[in-house]
Amino acid sequence: MDLLAQQDYVIIDQFLNPEQLKNIHSFFEQKQYEGAFDKAAIGQSGSEKVIKEIRGDYTYWLNRDVDTQITPLFSVFEEVKNIINQLMYLSLADYEFHLAHYPKGSYYKKHLDQFDGRRNRMVSMIIYLNKDWQKGDGGELRVYPENNVPIDVEPLENRCVLFRSDVLFHEVLQANTSRKSITGWMLYQSTELPHLM
Repeated sequence: MDLLAQQDYVIIDQFLNPEQLKNIHSFFEQKQYEGAFDKAAIGQSGSEKVIKEIRGDYTYWLNRDVDTQITPLFSVFEEVKNIINQLMYLSLADYEFHLAHYPKGSYYKKHLDQFDGRRNRMVSMIIYLNKDWQKGDGGELRVYPENNVPIDVEPLENRCVLFRSDVLFHEVLQANTSRKSITGWMLYQSTELPHLM
C-alpha cells in the first residue's frame, strides 16, 4: 500500500493461493465454453459503443449472487477493499469486476479508467491468468507514471497489479497470443449495474 500511495501502482506476484487460482481458471474456461463473453465497449451502460480501433477484448461481468462457483474470489476482493480502506483512507464502498479475454491481435489504446459524469472508480485491479506466458506473447500492460516514462508490466500468471484509476493512464499492448485476466475496480460509491470501461 505504501508503494501504491507513492507511485500510483504496485505489482504483487503469486497473488492467489493455488486452490483459488485453479478455481478461477476452471470458471474462466467454463464461461468461454458457454459463450458468455461479450465484445467489450467503451462508455457507460446505455451509451456504450464497440470501437475496435480502441479496444478488442471480450468481457464477462461477475455477479457475486450468480457466480457462486467463485465465491472465494469475491472474498479476496472484499479483503483488498478493506485493506485499502484501512491503510489509504479512501472510503471505498464496493467493487465491480469482469473476466477479460484478449484474442490474438487485440489491444486497448491508452486511456484512464474514468467516465465523464461518473468518477467513482478509485483503484484498478488486474489478476493475470496467462499460463506459460513468454516474451513475445504480447499483451503487456503499459502504465504512464507522472514522470511519463512508460513501464511495461508482463501479464504473468497469478500476477496482480493495483493502480490509481483516476490518475494513471495505461494501455494494453497488442496480444500475440490469447491473454486472460480478471479486471475490476474498487469503487467510492456502489454501482447498481455493471458499467463498461
